[in-house]
Amino acid sequence: MGVIGTWNLENFCRPLPAGSPPDPNRCAAKDQATYEAKVEALAGVITEIGPDLLGVQEVGSQEALDDLVAALPGSWHTALSNHPDPRGIRVGFISRWPLLDVQHRVSFPTRLGAVQVEDDGTTIHEMGRGGLSVRVEPTPGSSLHVAVCHLKSKLLTFPGGQHSTHDEGLRARFAAYALFRRGAEAVTMRELADDLLQGDGQNRDVIVLGDLNDEWKAATTQILYGPPGSQIGTGGFDHPDQGDAKRLWNLAPRILEQGGFSRVFEGQHELIDHILISHSLLAKLQDVTTGVEKLPSVTEAHPTASHDKPSDHSPVAATFTL
Repeated sequence: MGVIGTWNLENFCRPLPAGSPPDPNRCAAKDQATYEAKVEALAGVITEIGPDLLGVQEVGSQEALDDLVAALPGSWHTALSNHPDPRGIRVGFISRWPLLDVQHRVSFPTRLGAVQVEDDGTTIHEMGRGGLSVRVEPTPGSSLHVAVCHLKSKLLTFPGGQHSTHDEGLRARFAAYALFRRGAEAVTMRELADDLLQGDGQNRDVIVLGDLNDEWKAATTQILYGPPGSQIGTGGFDHPDQGDAKRLWNLAPRILEQGGFSRVFEGQHELIDHILISHSLLAKLQDVTTGVEKLPSVTEAHPTASHDKPSDHSPVAATFTL
């Protein structure tokens, strides 16, 4: 058996060095005691889940990731994206298996143009937070290819770092900019998935996971699926077709039928953290769950409000016969 999961660790950053001036634009723990309590809480949840490989989001540094694995039982391997966002957070992996063939993915595909992200016409040509992929060998001679990402949030930041506005035209434009970026990032990760699948998804074990910042039926999420149709719960699921070689299946329906979710937004349950698998893994899937601990509710106006939980996301973990 192998347990593969994803978890947004929510602003998992060490405190600023002593004497450093506050920087609201950088991710940093309030103080050392707060940070150490978060490390302990995160480690407790991860130990309970028992993953063999966990994709993580919102990690502030390699040192923070090292602190986390030092608090876990056993021996772990880590990999971290070399492309954080301006706040300093990025994606990574912790794994009981050695991490092989580490690949960083940042630039949009060649034929995808730049996307506008500001009213002044500013455009970007790359992911805000880079994607990452690794290969592991759960058993001698077998390979599992896994990619992790953290797509652009639906939570909007307006000029001046504000999270609310009374200007509805401004709100609409910045919602569009966020959608442009999330869509382009999804296309970039789909290109990485194509590289990992090599057109042979019936035989290659491939997983794409992470915080996609939208529900499983959202257009940006569906970009990652590849050929349409055959998703779990649809009429085409039990009918093989030529698209199976390149398709990814989202495990969200299996989670939703259990009442699972991964975030609470404005009091409403959402499933925005996903695990997508290649055809070869469908028959190997044993179970998929989300955490059961009560989550704080994220609000649009105060997305970084403090709370007493390890994270404002639940982990999502799937068990396979690997």
